[in-house]
Amino acid sequence: MNIINEAEAVLSQALSIELAAGEVVYILHPGQILSFQGASAQREDQLMDIAGIYRKRKFVQSRISGPVKFMIGLPTGFSMQTIPITAGSDLLFEWKHVMFYTAGMKVDRRVQTFKNAVITRELVKMKFTAEDGLLGVISHGPLYRMELDPVRPTYVDVSCLVAYPENAQLKPVVYGNTLASQHMNYHWEITGKGYVLLQTSKSDGQLERDLEGGGFIKRILREVIPFGGVFIK
Repeated sequence: MNIINEAEAVLSQALSIELAAGEVVYILHPGQILSFQGASAQREDQLMDIAGIYRKRKFVQSRISGPVKFMIGLPTGFSMQTIPITAGSDLLFEWKHVMFYTAGMKVDRRVQTFKNAVITRELVKMKFTAEDGLLGVISHGPLYRMELDPVRPTYVDVSCLVAYPENAQLKPVVYGNTLASQHMNYHWEITGKGYVLLQTSKSDGQLERDLEGGGFIKRILREVIPFGGVFIK
């Protein structure tokens, strides 16, 4: 399988995927397919129910077999990275981050604790294993790989965590002093072996307003005056 960036920018907005004869991939976001060069029969859309995880919620996926070439478009600010998957892989993902996976992949579900599911709004994580497979992962901004420590915890913003090892221990927390903990999103306190994958683009409305030149005085007034954030633009 050959993957080509269709733009020179780091966050390419289009990717070309070329499959040789006998190669098969499953596209989990078929609406992102922009162009297709091949026989019509080489694309087969089907209802997806892998491992019985969503018996009430069905998703459509596309099975594409080579030889064929097709292009995938990505939303603004998003990027895609391929992750090699082998029999020893133990990373857990959410479906929303998976663009495609190659044929022969085994998919197992891992149900989260109720507390973690409430925070992430996702009940199930997915584990992919294969003798020699490839996973296409989409993220908001480039992916960053961070090594974990079995003893010293790593704190990761809940909204930025894309994948983590199954053996890792996760606990939702806030950290720092009182002021810090009152002004931050929930973080995962993670310990374990292996690495986590983080998406590195994070929206911050206050930062964006500051960069647009809102000014120091306006910022103080927004913070001090009741409902200042509503009335002072």
